[in-house]
Amino acid sequence: MAIQLGRHITGIRDMALEREWLVTNGLGGYAMGTAAGARTRRYHGLLVVPLQPPTQRHLLLAAADTWVEIQNRRVPITTHEWTAGVVLPDGYNNLEHFRLEGAMPVFRWAIGGVIIEQRIWMAHGENTTYITWHYQRGTEPVRLIVKPLITYRSHHDITAGGPRITITAIPSPWGEGLGLDILPAQYLGTPTYETVPQPYRLITPNTVRFTPGDWWWNFLLREEKGRGLKAEEDLYHAGTLEGTLNPGETFCLAATFETHIPETWQTALAKEQERQRGLIRLAHSETAPDWIQQLIGAADQFMVALEDDAYIIGGYPWFGVWGRDTMASLTGLTAVLGRHELTAKVLRTFSRYINQGMLPNTLSDDNGEPSYNSIDAALWFIIAVWAYMRERPDDLNFLREMYPVMTEIIDWYHRGTRYKIAEDSQDGLLTGGETGSQLTWMDAKVNEWVVTPRIGKAVEVNALWYNALRIMAEFAERLKQPAQLYSDKADQVLQSFNSRFWSEKKGYLYDVIDPKDDTLRPNQLLALSLPFRVLTDDERAKQVVDRCAAELLTSGGLRTLSYNDPQFVGNYGGNTPERDGAYHQGTVWAWLIGPFASAHLAVYHDPQTALSFIEPFSSHLFDQGIGTIGEICDGNAPFRPRGAIAQAWSVAEVLRVWWDVQRHQS
Repeated sequence: MAIQLGRHITGIRDMALEREWLVTNGLGGYAMGTAAGARTRRYHGLLVVPLQPPTQRHLLLAAADTWVEIQNRRVPITTHEWTAGVVLPDGYNNLEHFRLEGAMPVFRWAIGGVIIEQRIWMAHGENTTYITWHYQRGTEPVRLIVKPLITYRSHHDITAGGPRITITAIPSPWGEGLGLDILPAQYLGTPTYETVPQPYRLITPNTVRFTPGDWWWNFLLREEKGRGLKAEEDLYHAGTLEGTLNPGETFCLAATFETHIPETWQTALAKEQERQRGLIRLAHSETAPDWIQQLIGAADQFMVALEDDAYIIGGYPWFGVWGRDTMASLTGLTAVLGRHELTAKVLRTFSRYINQGMLPNTLSDDNGEPSYNSIDAALWFIIAVWAYMRERPDDLNFLREMYPVMTEIIDWYHRGTRYKIAEDSQDGLLTGGETGSQLTWMDAKVNEWVVTPRIGKAVEVNALWYNALRIMAEFAERLKQPAQLYSDKADQVLQSFNSRFWSEKKGYLYDVIDPKDDTLRPNQLLALSLPFRVLTDDERAKQVVDRCAAELLTSGGLRTLSYNDPQFVGNYGGNTPERDGAYHQGTVWAWLIGPFASAHLAVYHDPQTALSFIEPFSSHLFDQGIGTIGEICDGNAPFRPRGAIAQAWSVAEVLRVWWDVQRHQS
């Protein structure tokens, strides 16, 4: 897909700053920034590495301040915002064109007759970023001046200038050019670790003149300011690299955390381009629409494949590994895209985290420790195994491996586990929650205020519970294990769900029962969208879909609360309490388009209409996170994108729906 932005975007500062690019390395590391080139978040940078993959992510190379000297006139191809209220330099005015080549951002800088094209990518499976500037058009030599701006801190932090940083110039390991070994005296943020930081290195193969640098102070991070957070940062200027470029030549700067010599940029670029093309072939998607092919590449950005383990990053830039998001995303990110070995590896990895029948809600981005405050992540795990077996039905060895894990989940939920999570022996439904806890996906909490506590029997949790039981009965039969217990439990849940969750007064499903909550929310759609439908009455099912369409559906996903509700908050913004208070009280979530489209398809059997609900995301690829799908947007028009710029289950659900429709039509 030709995702490209011309001067109608790049030449307007605010519009260029609102659009962000992302590249990742398959380890949890990443690089990201804005189309304008200015950093607007603490997370923006050219090299973010996980010290303990995929956790402890640290920002190393924050930016590369770059200028072009043409006939003794220096012109910026970089942009900075400062706390003094000025934008200087204003290089975005020279940005003729921005585009994505696969997932690689390409900047086309135009100064009169001179064109410089800049590319950024990471080596897959390595903590190395490459930035190249190619002199594409012109007649005379130009001089390129690059000033790396560096730090050494957690990507969640802000750098305060002052500490000593040792910069050692060395010969380039590529034979020509220059290398810079960088080692601060300490970590430049919190948390800090007992050992001193491992050095990292900047390398160029070009012949350059090098002069040392110093601290630069008071950069403004406008997105942090808009979120009510600290928004002033200092960065260390590692030194100035100056080199001459003739027409057709390329200048490269590589930043690496690896101890071995990185591949040359020419080899690394060719390998990454071929790897990205291979993702399309693996998904058998050569004839898929361009925007679906683009999303297949976006799906890869969330994957972390280590030697023994595999994970999914929940979203960029601030999300880490989330159990619920991983399992809910796995079908769309891997299973339907032909990445079966990776799917199995993720499931094996998370099977080792099962504790008292529960899957972690999160793994700490600081130390990898699991937190088990999720009622539904383990149920999503069973559905993810089902999705894998649908694609690989003959892999009974894998099913035998996972079967004891899944029986452990069901057994613990039957007899009771943390947070009063247990099967109710009277009706077979799953209940859970206690004061001060947040267990469902609607999990915003501000200090001791749980915004949507949902204690009791939540509608989507019981739809997942029913599906888990049906799946276990199916798996038991395939493995010639006793299946009747699971079938009987599922039958009980089916009867109880249909008799207890329907609100005659409202004409849709209760969001929670025991106690009853008839708030109109999108959670009830999972009663129709999961592999085994639990709301059986067709007329009631149509009422659910139609009511959700009328009051929750937008082009960017579904509102988390009806706009007619007195508690509805239509705009997501402000400080942390204000944002968290709106998070599930009307804010639109992109991932919810998946359950809605699948529910509509299940009820109306109209594939083209189902596709029409996800098609607006083809335009979203040009907004916020360029080439991907973000987390949320405002509940009121114009539904401005908010939150994380790239969200795993947002991308996954759009891809899952598209593939399910193709399967439905075949």
